[in-house]
Amino acid sequence: MEKNLMDGLLSEIERVQQLLKQYEELPNGSGVFGSLIMRQKIKMAKDSISSSDVVNMLVQYQSLKDCTG
Repeated sequence: MEKNLMDGLLSEIERVQQLLKQYEELPNGSGVFGSLIMRQKIKMAKDSISSSDVVNMLVQYQSLKDCTG
């Protein structure tokens, strides 16, 4: 199934939110820095949707794709 930019960005936001939970559960606060970065990326992605800035949405989509576990 082919996705449009909005569908892809929303899917990535959801994926990174799940990944964020995993980072927050790491022992001894070892995932704190990673979770802070992911929170910022999620916020920036949501802001790009709110502003309907297609170029920024593309940038944020790629930024979220770079988040790995």
